[in-house]
Amino acid sequence: MSKPSCGRSSVERRDVVIVGGGPAGLAAARHFADLGVTSVTVFEREQEAGGIPRHCGHTGFGWESHRRIWTGPGYAAALRRDVEGLDVRTGHTVLKIENGVLRVQNSEGVGEIAAKQILLATGTRETPRSARFVGGSRPRGVMNTGALQAHVYLHKHRPFERPLIVGTELVSFSAILTCRHLGIRPVAMIEENARITAPWPGALVARLVFGVPVSTRTRLLAIEGREQTEAVQVLQEGRQMRIACDGVILTGRFVPEASLLATSPKVLLAGNVQGAVKTSGRCWREGWVAAQKIARSLT
Repeated sequence: MSKPSCGRSSVERRDVVIVGGGPAGLAAARHFADLGVTSVTVFEREQEAGGIPRHCGHTGFGWESHRRIWTGPGYAAALRRDVEGLDVRTGHTVLKIENGVLRVQNSEGVGEIAAKQILLATGTRETPRSARFVGGSRPRGVMNTGALQAHVYLHKHRPFERPLIVGTELVSFSAILTCRHLGIRPVAMIEENARITAPWPGALVARLVFGVPVSTRTRLLAIEGREQTEAVQVLQEGRQMRIACDGVILTGRFVPEASLLATSPKVLLAGNVQGAVKTSGRCWREGWVAAQKIARSLT
């Protein structure tokens, strides 16, 4: 699927360039082809397209877009099948967008490509530890949900046995499912606010179905451990407590991957790079709608 494009002296030209090969970007690429817009290139920085679903081993993907139910990897594979034969270039990182010209890097070097229209579908990411102001040491076993999914589903590696889950968004419950895949048993899930973020009855499901107690009004203060995580310090309703654990999963607090965002009429957005976090199916739909809109502007 990957094609070399960089290191050339001349600037390539396309009607449309899509940045991001997740559900929104691949849906747009497929719909452009269906609409007869053939001068389209997708750039994906990872070595395989498909986006976040590639790392989500649980089911629940595909119904909104394909009327099928798959695991995350199965859904990502279906998205890749949808764009077979199209110009999807993996291992390509867009460094900069200026005046309709994208500066792109791959293993062969850096090149430029000009586009009449640009669609940003770069998605979102979880807030890292550095931005959460968590004190303490920096042992192994502290990661976000994406890193956990890579350990479990891609590398079949169990990074800890009894981690603490920080956050109660839907992705936090996805972390529980990921842990169960390799027999990891979280000690607890904590939430700073008075109520969990995920819809009811999320806390009941966590405790009664998965055996993970949920504590609200509880904030992570510090992480303890020399090599591997040994415990955390939390503040629960004004009282400081210590919870023994061998890992910490920092979930949610998504922020858009908007570093390339340019204030240009040629740049449109689709998927989780804009607005509230959406399901992969809704991101797929936004990509489809964006392709429809861009195709009309090209005629």
